[in-house]
Amino acid sequence: MAVKAKAEGKKTKMTLDPHQIILRPIITEKTMHRSQRDNAYTFEVSSLATKDDIRGAVESMFEVKVAKIATQNRRGKSRRVKFRMGKTRNWKKAIITLDQEHRIDFF
Repeated sequence: MAVKAKAEGKKTKMTLDPHQIILRPIITEKTMHRSQRDNAYTFEVSSLATKDDIRGAVESMFEVKVAKIATQNRRGKSRRVKFRMGKTRNWKKAIITLDQEHRIDFF
């Protein structure tokens, strides 16, 4: 991770590489149907990433044009682990809609 400092010296913005922003695609029946019908793809992304960061990462990694991005912060669920209660981690989900002429092939 590289850290970019502003001219003032006080504020810094952490910049992530594209492979650090896009963690994995989410492949389910619902997301595959959405990709065929609406040309929208779902990814798990870094919780530090903004919509502009996600747009740049997808466009550079897959060489496509992004039309719209919707993000969701997903809260972790409580899970029982033997005799104790545990919790899954929080994560961020991005639904990315592409222009009509662009596609992403996972398989």
